[in-house]
Amino acid sequence: MFQQRNILYVFISLFFWNSARAQLCSNLGQNPNTAFPVCGTSTFSQQTVPACGGRPIPVPGCEFDNADYGDLNPFWYKFTCYTTGTLGFTITPLTNSDDYDWQLFDITGHEPDDVYSNRSLFVAGNWSANPGVTGTAANATSFINCAGYSYPNKSKMPRIIEGHQYLLLVSHFTSNNQSGYKLNFAGGTANISDPKIPGLKESRAYCDGINIIITLNKKMRCNTLAKDGSDFILSDANYSITEASSLNCDSGFDTDSIVVRLDKPLLPGDYFIAVKKGSDQNTLLDNCDREIAEGEKLFFRVETLQPTPMDSVLNPGCKPEIIQLFFKKPIRCNSVSPDGSDFMLTGSPEITITSASGQCNTNGTSNYINIRLNKPVIQKGTFTIQLKQGNDGNSIIDECGQESPAGMSVSFHTKDTVSAKFDYTILYGCDSDTVIYTHDGLHEVNQWSWVFDDSGTSSGKNTQMTYQVFGTKNTTLLVSNGVCSDTSSAEIFLDNDLRADFAIPEFVCPRDTVSFEDKSIGHIISWSWSLGDGRRSTIQSPVRQIYSSPVTNQELNIELVVTNQLGCSDTLNKKMMLISNCYIDVPSAFSPNGDNLNDYLYPLNAYKARDLLFRVYNLYGEKLFEARERGEKWDGTFKGEMQPGGTYIWTLEYIHTDTGQQFRSKGTTLLMR
Repeated sequence: MFQQRNILYVFISLFFWNSARAQLCSNLGQNPNTAFPVCGTSTFSQQTVPACGGRPIPVPGCEFDNADYGDLNPFWYKFTCYTTGTLGFTITPLTNSDDYDWQLFDITGHEPDDVYSNRSLFVAGNWSANPGVTGTAANATSFINCAGYSYPNKSKMPRIIEGHQYLLLVSHFTSNNQSGYKLNFAGGTANISDPKIPGLKESRAYCDGINIIITLNKKMRCNTLAKDGSDFILSDANYSITEASSLNCDSGFDTDSIVVRLDKPLLPGDYFIAVKKGSDQNTLLDNCDREIAEGEKLFFRVETLQPTPMDSVLNPGCKPEIIQLFFKKPIRCNSVSPDGSDFMLTGSPEITITSASGQCNTNGTSNYINIRLNKPVIQKGTFTIQLKQGNDGNSIIDECGQESPAGMSVSFHTKDTVSAKFDYTILYGCDSDTVIYTHDGLHEVNQWSWVFDDSGTSSGKNTQMTYQVFGTKNTTLLVSNGVCSDTSSAEIFLDNDLRADFAIPEFVCPRDTVSFEDKSIGHIISWSWSLGDGRRSTIQSPVRQIYSSPVTNQELNIELVVTNQLGCSDTLNKKMMLISNCYIDVPSAFSPNGDNLNDYLYPLNAYKARDLLFRVYNLYGEKLFEARERGEKWDGTFKGEMQPGGTYIWTLEYIHTDTGQQFRSKGTTLLMR
């Protein structure tokens, strides 16, 4: 990510960025397809961050800020959501000055590398230039913070959906320092820890009878498998286990398939294989550090070879473009026709197959075949995939060389895509507005998550909010039918704010004309003025008024009442002083004796004096006092000492506010003690 920073930092960072862009990532975990599996119950520590990467990442909402977003010195993490809710996590750099960025993707039904091209996979992100701790927070205001120092390090906790698969990118912008970080999942309401108790699923003997293939009920950590096979024991003591391995562990961190090798081929018959603590003092552990129970066993039969049937279709997810077939026995990848002609798809709406391929291991076999469609399936439907002889002259052939008969079939179902677009109706009021939000609930939507920018959340299909502060309101709705989801936002402007306001002079001198300037806010249809002396007006800006000169200064109360189209009103009162004399002069004498009569020396009636400067000197020319504001007065002291009675010299300068004429005068005043 390139961000606007100081010139030196940009130069250094850009150098490392360009270097990293030229270096492909080869370490496990530094590409989407080898992402670390994580569990929500533990803290993941990454001590160092190897320099590589730099592939561009689409960041919706930040496309036009000229920043360069990408997976710089990355690590990727994968997890499944088991309970819908908000996702809370924290990334804490081991070096506080490091700048880490992150982005979350929903890859349900997609290939991991689609994160580089499909902007719709975006869920949330933070690319702030500020170093230090980053992640999500319940009190954050935005799901995305773009590049730059003006953005906070925490983004709003995104809502993730049960059954969906996610990828989290952690990108290290401070590329001249390979120090790592700690990743901790906490604070949210979603559950990303697999509740399934780890165990065995099934076992079978390989074609040669020497290898037993064990399938686990979930992914288990590769580094907890004892390579000498001591995690397992066979029911027949005539055979010895010599080793255990998993091809998945050559390119990943976890596996659900293990091959146990025997010292000699099994004869036809019934057997079981059981779990025990291995030479590493544990059984197999899942990603949440839970063990398979000691003594758990699987029964299997060794019999004559038979063709592998069609088994099942994995959950196709939302808008699938790839349908994934599962086979209990691995299929030879070279027996799968690349054009997809081994399979025929029927159902409504009409969809065709464009290609097929296996997820092949180093042995050239795969338990999964990916069927690519000519377009995403966006509607609810039931489909059947039937096996047939392909253009390569065969159907599919399993690892033991047995061809599956044509005509076998398996069915799957798809869900409608959904729309989170919602409607709203505003019920305007004087002190508050009520907004009624409605969603159509079409396409079997059964989950609604409303987020109101400053007023909370709701989970109802339809809901309403009452706002006592008017202005712009942001509302977001996330909907789901359990498979497909969508998000929609609206900015609603409650424009019935009503506030009375006006401008009048603070002081009014004799013969002055007074104007009244309305500054009220709102859709106002009527004005009611009280002008302080019994006169009233109902126009927006009353005609200029002349007030009678009072004998002594007089304070008037000016009131404005405004009413809008809803019949709501607001009132404002302001004070205005009528001045009896505005002739500016300086007294010839004053007596600072505390009797509240002539206690101070200052320019009298200086209501229309701008840029005023008043100074007092003693007869020796020493300046005793200076005033630049009308209310500043000399009390007859200097540096805290009372000055003796006698004559003092003053000077006065100002600009008359009405004429703009500059005045300068000088005189003397008698200080009387």
